[in-house]
Amino acid sequence: MTYIFAFIGIIAIAYLLWRAFGPAAGSAGPDGHQGSGRNPVGPDDDPDFLRDLDRRKHD
Repeated sequence: MTYIFAFIGIIAIAYLLWRAFGPAAGSAGPDGHQGSGRNPVGPDDDPDFLRDLDRRKHD
């Protein structure tokens, strides 16, 4: 009987350690992605870059 409790205790500790330090530890949201939530934007999709190009074209 002691072995069963020890086994259950080891499984519980392993689960808690996995939850604390596993692959999704410190994730930003439930989807598992870290960071600010914005994907990198290329220069041709960046509104500030396009606005600056338009301003340079008209100057």
